[in-house]
Amino acid sequence: MSIKIAVVGATGNVGREILNILDERMFPCDEVVALASRKSMGRELSYGDKILKVKNLETYNFSGIDIALFSAGSKISEKWGPIAASAGAIVIDNSSFWRYHDDVPLIVPEVNPDDIKDFKKRGIIANPNCSTSQLVVVLKPLHDFAKITRVVVSTYQSVSGAGNAAMEELFNQTKGIFVNQAAEPENFTRQIAFNVIPHIDIFHDDGFTKEEWKMLSETKKIIDKSIKLTATCVRVPVFVGHSEAVNIEFEKSISPEKARAILRDSPGVMLVDDPEDEKYVTPIECVGDYATFVSRVREDISVKNGLAMWVVSDNLRKGAALNAVQIAELLLNKKYVG
Repeated sequence: MSIKIAVVGATGNVGREILNILDERMFPCDEVVALASRKSMGRELSYGDKILKVKNLETYNFSGIDIALFSAGSKISEKWGPIAASAGAIVIDNSSFWRYHDDVPLIVPEVNPDDIKDFKKRGIIANPNCSTSQLVVVLKPLHDFAKITRVVVSTYQSVSGAGNAAMEELFNQTKGIFVNQAAEPENFTRQIAFNVIPHIDIFHDDGFTKEEWKMLSETKKIIDKSIKLTATCVRVPVFVGHSEAVNIEFEKSISPEKARAILRDSPGVMLVDDPEDEKYVTPIECVGDYATFVSRVREDISVKNGLAMWVVSDNLRKGAALNAVQIAELLLNKKYVG
């Protein structure tokens, strides 16, 4: 089996994480090509015990590439995704551009693996938003048991979701505050150090942000269009790891004990839930892990058939890079490549 992979946007946070995960999971490929903009051409990146030299996306010929993992933003994906697909590569895209096209499957392998067959229409598969990926991994097994009718979720999203510059801003502001420097916002609308900002992406006319709309639209597309969902997405001064406080209403009764039993056996989920011994997971503890962690499962006494829980995951992994690599693995398992 001879498989050749291209990573587009290889110099970014997610691109570098894709390279790490391909190596960690021993993805069976013969060659990995690192692609980025012309200004990054020649830059060296680690891939296991190998060093890859970045090539220029604008002059690259995708002929011979089996899978192209894109993580360079919507404009790049809009332009170069179809070019790679027309050259014969199967495109797995981390941007938001292709997620809402009816003829492009939106895949979380633990949740809707059978939908991957629809990639043949365009040669493109979309990767969900980071906050959606960890949510649907938890919702799907519960939905299969008791059918979810409504979800209320508040997110606490780390700055790494906004890129390298955002992480540097948090670091520099935090350091500067201790020496009485002014914390001037550059990548955020407000100071991010020692603060929280209820604003991720642009505002829509209805008052919701695009990030909140993504969670609604993607959950419906991945799991069930009948699910009602409302979200409040908040940026917090954490470097890596997204957290979510989730309230779920079901069509029929489901006890916290039953929910824990279901989640304990669900793929991609790690249950850590013993409040008496302070066993719950925080963002700093999830960094570098593949799992989506669930803690504090309890009855939501404000509604009939309700549960509340706490969900944490490494947004650079399950929220982006890991899910993309898992999609590539799914393509292999279903023999669409190789």
